[in-house]
Amino acid sequence: MKKTATKSLKSRTVREQLSLYGVDQEVKKPDTSSTFLDNLSLPVHRWYRYSAGFSALWVRDLIEREQAGGECRVFDPFAGSGTVLLEGEACGVAAMGVEAHPFVARVARSKLLWREDPKVFREFAAAVLATARKQGGDADGYPPLIEKCFPRHTLSRLDALRRAWESAADSSPASELTWVALASILRECSPVGTAQWQYVLPKKSKASATDAYRAFETKVYLMSGDMATRQRHASGPPAILHAGDARDCAVVPAQWATLVITSPPYTNNYDYADATRLEMSFFGDVEGWGDLQETVRKFLVCSCTQHVAPLNGQWLQILANPVLDSIRSDITAVCETLEAERDKHGGKKPYHTMIAAYFQDMAKVWLTLRRVASQDGLVCFVVGDSAPYGIYVPVERWLGELAIAAGFRSFTFEKTRNRNIKWKNRKHRVPLHEGRLWVKG
Repeated sequence: MKKTATKSLKSRTVREQLSLYGVDQEVKKPDTSSTFLDNLSLPVHRWYRYSAGFSALWVRDLIEREQAGGECRVFDPFAGSGTVLLEGEACGVAAMGVEAHPFVARVARSKLLWREDPKVFREFAAAVLATARKQGGDADGYPPLIEKCFPRHTLSRLDALRRAWESAADSSPASELTWVALASILRECSPVGTAQWQYVLPKKSKASATDAYRAFETKVYLMSGDMATRQRHASGPPAILHAGDARDCAVVPAQWATLVITSPPYTNNYDYADATRLEMSFFGDVEGWGDLQETVRKFLVCSCTQHVAPLNGQWLQILANPVLDSIRSDITAVCETLEAERDKHGGKKPYHTMIAAYFQDMAKVWLTLRRVASQDGLVCFVVGDSAPYGIYVPVERWLGELAIAAGFRSFTFEKTRNRNIKWKNRKHRVPLHEGRLWVKG
């Protein structure tokens, strides 16, 4: 069976692989609703750029559409930096979310403090800045990543801000808002190419970097202005964010959500734990990359090969889990192909184990959502497909079939944009896409 599956999949052309899974390679109306790009100009959303997010304006449109049909209670099991929760508040509906990444959850909680007094926040932050200017800072003792990303002069000022904040920190709303203001300016103060994606290492220089004290003061005034603006239009109850696991969601009442909007991790080997390593290293949450497994990664859905190191050699046992019954034949063939393909590549990444573990985790998410969502509820997943080692994985179809197996009635997929179409320096040339998986109760 293994040889047959490997040969039948690997011998197909890219177009044949995509056609096998019913993937339409054309898209009529490309948009950016599945990216965070639009949020960079929106009050509160723009406080901290989180590259795994999606468009707040699209979320608002969807919530308003569902509101028109009756009572709406919105839930996000992968809440990220709080896009769905903030838009739920703006629309005046009950909103709840769960986020497993400790640092990202703290960012989201800080954004949800927009109702606090802007003046109190400004005064707290101004006192922190004054203390930093008076006492100064020390560039020594930081992890290697931080030392590579910041000149000593810049790091001394950032350290002064951190120390001043720590001496004043009291877990108050003003304190947490000041924390996120400091966290959000780190990358703009670095003269090197601190990317938002997987490995946050400097590879190129920026034309200029912002002075730390000026960046902090500017961010505080932008945030306090956003708070005042949003408070003039506030209409709904405060959203609730829980630190928790999307595979369980134990804190969410049964049948609570009429609308679920989320974007689960993609199966493209993006290490979500590593996405905030720069900030976590600066604040002392981690010393280096090796600390991420215990501090972050173990709490997340398996979506990259770093996650599955503890599962080495267990992929067949994972595929035997009854939660994968509905897709077992297809996923087994793909995983066998990936295992055989692995030996042809120097990195020998265990993509076969990653794919098995990811869909096992997502099957558990669907079972949880079946408990959390109302019987007539609507679920929308912003998802993207993948092709590790050039082997196509029909993510949206398998997720849809897992949803049906969990007890939902139907699913459809709406493609919004193409991905991986600029193939220079790419590891494979399989055209990928992104879109919305709609699942009905």
